[in-house]
Amino acid sequence: MSSDGHADGDGGIAVENVDIYYDDIQAIWDVSLEVRESDNVVSLVGPNGAGKTTILKAMSGLLDVRDGRITVFGDDIESFAPSDIVEKGFIHIPEDRELFPHMTVRENLEMGAYPKQAREVRHETMREVFELFPILEEKEQEEATNLSGGQQQMLAIGRGLMSKPRILALDEPSTGLAPQITEDVFEVVEDLGERGITVFLIEQHVHHALHLADRAYVIEQGSIVAEGTGEELLESDHIQDAYL
Repeated sequence: MSSDGHADGDGGIAVENVDIYYDDIQAIWDVSLEVRESDNVVSLVGPNGAGKTTILKAMSGLLDVRDGRITVFGDDIESFAPSDIVEKGFIHIPEDRELFPHMTVRENLEMGAYPKQAREVRHETMREVFELFPILEEKEQEEATNLSGGQQQMLAIGRGLMSKPRILALDEPSTGLAPQITEDVFEVVEDLGERGITVFLIEQHVHHALHLADRAYVIEQGSIVAEGTGEELLESDHIQDAYL
């Protein structure tokens, strides 16, 4: 491990010249991006409908690519099931969270620990999740459906952490949250990076996402139109004019 808690080296996920179609309609054009384990936060930003979630679903094995390839920790995922990608340590928390509404907070968290390596340390990991989100420990016997939107997002992140991710992808984690809760979620994202968990952040809140990012990509109409450090993109004329 490096001094910041991340694994040494540049293992991670690479999207290389990928085209994605929905039936005969092309949604993604020649997209390349990289999420390295040596990063704290990598952000993919752009307007609604630009293709952010489509790329993430392909990285997670939920969509096929027509051209190009995606590698996860060195392996081409063309023949992988989504569960294989989870086992390798890439965890995707979807925008709608997909909690089990009538299971308790604790039961939802336990469901996250199904990879073999995660099951073996699930009690220790749950303590870490409760340390990060004390409200979840307070409400561990509550059904997920009774939680507030912010608490449900914390539970979704906590369940993802129970899988012991090497890279944790968050798809629009601020959706539907009040401004103060949104701030809290972005603080958690920053904290995760500092704890040694690489976060791949998909967001419409461009300023927040770029402020946190070591590296970032901007996607518009299915193509990457800019990339660089978060700081570089925050200062670019295109980002200033289009988003800030």
